[in-house]
Amino acid sequence: MSFFKIVVNTLEAVGLNDDVNRTIIDRLVSRCRNRPHPWSTKNSYISWSGLTDRNFNARLLRAKPYPAEEAMGTRRPPIAEVAKLFQVPDGRMQRRCPKSTGLFPAFAQYLTDGFIRTQLSNDPALTDRRRTTSNHDIDLSPLYGRTPAQTRVLRVMSEEPGKRGQLKTQMINGEAFPLFLYGADGQIAPEFCDASGLPALDMPLGLSHVTPENKAVLFAIGGDRGNAVPQVAMLNTLFLREHNRLAAMLESSHPDWDNERVFETARNIVIIMFIKIVVEEYINHINSTAFPLKADPSGAWAANWNRTNWMTIEFSLLYRWHALVTEHVRWGGRLMSAREALLNNTFLIERGLANSFADVSSNGAAELTLENSATFLWNAEVNAVEQSRINDVATYNDYREAMGVLRATGFAEIVGVADGELEQKRRDRLAARLEELYGEPDNVEFYVGLFAEPREKNGPLPDLAMGMVAMDAFSQALTNPLLSEHVWGNDENRTLAFTEAGLAEIVATTRLRDILLRNSDGLADQFVGMTRQAWTRDSE
Repeated sequence: MSFFKIVVNTLEAVGLNDDVNRTIIDRLVSRCRNRPHPWSTKNSYISWSGLTDRNFNARLLRAKPYPAEEAMGTRRPPIAEVAKLFQVPDGRMQRRCPKSTGLFPAFAQYLTDGFIRTQLSNDPALTDRRRTTSNHDIDLSPLYGRTPAQTRVLRVMSEEPGKRGQLKTQMINGEAFPLFLYGADGQIAPEFCDASGLPALDMPLGLSHVTPENKAVLFAIGGDRGNAVPQVAMLNTLFLREHNRLAAMLESSHPDWDNERVFETARNIVIIMFIKIVVEEYINHINSTAFPLKADPSGAWAANWNRTNWMTIEFSLLYRWHALVTEHVRWGGRLMSAREALLNNTFLIERGLANSFADVSSNGAAELTLENSATFLWNAEVNAVEQSRINDVATYNDYREAMGVLRATGFAEIVGVADGELEQKRRDRLAARLEELYGEPDNVEFYVGLFAEPREKNGPLPDLAMGMVAMDAFSQALTNPLLSEHVWGNDENRTLAFTEAGLAEIVATTRLRDILLRNSDGLADQFVGMTRQAWTRDSE
């Protein structure tokens, strides 16, 4: 039984009633040492710059450089051989997750693209896998930009009635979308450049692979990953529409407010809506128990883990959920290779927002496990293993121990025991392959061990990954400055930050579908959700 289930079952059994939610979150976050971390990816030792330079990721555990090959019984196989562990074996199909729809990995990507930001560039010389461009907060930077300069070029910036607080949009087929990044001449539109003529926004990653037709429909948005696939672009479009809807509502209610105050208040509301969905739809989808968690920040106010956010290299690596992405997707009734959707917003524009959400929700996700990554993501697995080694990340067993789990003494402990004969054969094969590559369980790398574990029953994640996600997610989401006791916990300041009308909108929002219904036409009774309609607890 997972640590998460043990905590929930224990607390429910003792009847803590209204305190269960707060106590569960506190127990999950307190499972391991929390911030401030003494180490970062800047150095392998403790230094002032390593403790203060947030252009580098923090570390949960100190750097663990590998000794010389074969010294002290260690073994680190070639990266190419390790990456093969993630490939679907010849003659086999991707395994499917019985619980998750395609909306789950899409939301996970959109969420993490905002704060897990390895310094990547279309120019390889500017890529540095030890550095990050993150603001280290859940701040919806894919929508609003990472910097004030980026935010400014994405805004309408007008005091004219009806435009105050708005983000820039265009109408296509009667629907609002972000503006296109490129003009008809194939150059960055001037309004998205700074005074020197250089792009003010982060350029979409993968431009060398984009066709001229797809380049023409890339959106001007706050993140360099937001155009990666239409599943992510649709989420950004949804929150853009919600921001503008709220800005219009605020301007109507407060005609004396200037452009700046309307914008900032609408942004406050959208960020908290987003965090609420993170907890009450996304984390509850990950949750393998029947207990629904709530986005109540009060438990964080006096907690000893309430510290300023600083994303870790471990969190960056454990969120590489490539295996959730299926090789093929059905979009608008057509089954196609998922590769076709890369940097291609045409699918979103042609289907419209409501139908796109329904299409994504009608697709099932794959299972998060070894031997299951789509072919077009194999190179991403190579990059993940390489990043782990560049940053001297400690071993899988080191993180088991840090999270209060006994170190694995055999490979069967890592891959687990299955009920069925066929599944057991698969796990035996994985265990043998791990032993062939690593020799001893203590040599298994963190990134490999995470996904060698079996998926938790009634959940989409393996146990160690689920525990670390819960620990980090709650300690990062509920410590947002807008949710502090001095803002959210103070009646007067809460109203000042969000307005009574804005607070009512937050209360009315628990799922993406709630926002979609307010900002699109044509959804009707089409299903939108992260959990498959046919899934029931203990049906796996």
